[in-house]
Amino acid sequence: MNLHGLRLFHAIVRYGGVTRAAEELNISQPAVSSQVKRFERELGIPLFASEGRRLVLTDAGMQLTGYAERLFMLEQDVENFVQDFRAGKKGLIRLTATYLPSNFLLPGWIARFKQMHEDVELVVSTTNTRMAFDQLLRYEAEIAVYGGSGITHSGVHWDELFEDEMWFVVHPDHPYAGKEIELREMVAEPFIMREEGSATRERLVSLCTTNNLAAPRIALQFNGLNETISAVKAGYGANFISSLVVKEDVQQGRLARVFVRGVQLKNTVAVCTRAGEVLSPAAQHLVELIRQEASLMK
Repeated sequence: MNLHGLRLFHAIVRYGGVTRAAEELNISQPAVSSQVKRFERELGIPLFASEGRRLVLTDAGMQLTGYAERLFMLEQDVENFVQDFRAGKKGLIRLTATYLPSNFLLPGWIARFKQMHEDVELVVSTTNTRMAFDQLLRYEAEIAVYGGSGITHSGVHWDELFEDEMWFVVHPDHPYAGKEIELREMVAEPFIMREEGSATRERLVSLCTTNNLAAPRIALQFNGLNETISAVKAGYGANFISSLVVKEDVQQGRLARVFVRGVQLKNTVAVCTRAGEVLSPAAQHLVELIRQEASLMK
């Protein structure tokens, strides 16, 4: 169908005549008349009838008017969507995150983002480090928010936000609570950790390997961060974890630190994206907000 002809037909109906339609479209009146007549011939349907000097719609013209209005309203909706998408007011962001930022940072950050970008849809998945980068590189996520040892990964751009300390924690009644001990003593304790693929678990194993010690005994394994902490609070085992997660529990006496000689490790929180790619406008706005919020935590 000749959409230009349909647009001229719709303009004549909308503005009540050829003269006004020509003025609104900045086209000569003869041009409008001739193109609409050609449009009628192409359709093989008369759209207008003459009543003296006045044009009136035929029955077919009246029905076509309804279709034209819906079509051009949809066109306007498309234009509005594209405009809002370019401005970052609409869109879909798929975000994957490791357990640390997903549980302790993202809820507040995303809430503030949604207050300013209500029409942007966010889909968030929580997983371990290995799966988070897999999802990013398989285009299942546009952004990955990572908390861990700051490992490098081919094809991933890192935007480091801040660092915090890694702590060994136990129940306050544990014999090592608040004491300074050797690493070999600490890793002889039963540990409660997350599943394989967790960057923190792999870091603890690497720490033992670097110091020529046997791998720690993982006495309990959970697929969630809060569960590992709850088990230690209940009185069993030890955990090696970001201070961001347990600082409040230590301050309020629900957990206690163990100070291990010679071990001062940092944890990196970063926003990761695919290297060399431009983020969607909405995703770029989210990353900018995350940077601002993280800067307040340094």
